[in-house]
Amino acid sequence: MSEFLDFLKHKYAYVAIGEFKAGKFDEAEQLFEKAVSTYTKGFKGSYLLQEPGTDKGIAIIFWENIEDMDENHSEAYEAIMNEMAHLFAKAPKTSFYEVCSEVHPLELASEEG
Repeated sequence: MSEFLDFLKHKYAYVAIGEFKAGKFDEAEQLFEKAVSTYTKGFKGSYLLQEPGTDKGIAIIFWENIEDMDENHSEAYEAIMNEMAHLFAKAPKTSFYEVCSEVHPLELASEEG
């Protein structure tokens, strides 16, 4: 029964949509990776997406629980975020989402080839 309950447990995604000052995306990407590397409890992975040819991006960070994100705000994390703040053209729009569906490619198709 616990396996079934684990299956029903959804992850959460923190999503930040923003734009960096011209030419600052690469620097922001390095700081994003540095900040994410400080996460421990409840962290399930992350993505940083960039709109091609622009300094616009979307950060997606997956958490076991919403509360885990707050628990991961260490002094090191805060220092990195302060270092990143001046790179934004304006404050990013942020939200939490519940992950309701997750689809992965079938591995069987690659085994047949």
